[in-house]
Amino acid sequence: MNGGVRFGALRRALAPITQHMLTAQLRELERDGLVARRVLAEKPLQVEYELTDSAWSLTPAFRELLAWSKTFGPRRQAEASEAILGAGLA
Repeated sequence: MNGGVRFGALRRALAPITQHMLTAQLRELERDGLVARRVLAEKPLQVEYELTDSAWSLTPAFRELLAWSKTFGPRRQAEASEAILGAGLA
C-alpha cells in the first residue's frame, strides 16, 4: 500500500515464503487485475509490483481483515495450541 515494491523486498517481508510461491501468487494477482508488474531497465534486472486501482478499492476491506486478525488471530492460535496440548495429556 506504499507504492511499488521490488520482488526481493516483498520476499524478505514475507519470509519464509519461497520464491516459487511468491511468483505464483503475484502472477495470480496480476491475472486478476489486482497487481501491476513493471520491469525496470536496470542491471541486474529488477521487477516492481504495485496495487492497481481495483486493489486500492479493496483497502477498506483489507483494513477490516487486518483489524480482525489482530483481535482474534492470536487468541484462536492460543486456543488451538491449548486444545492440542490438552488432547495430548488426556
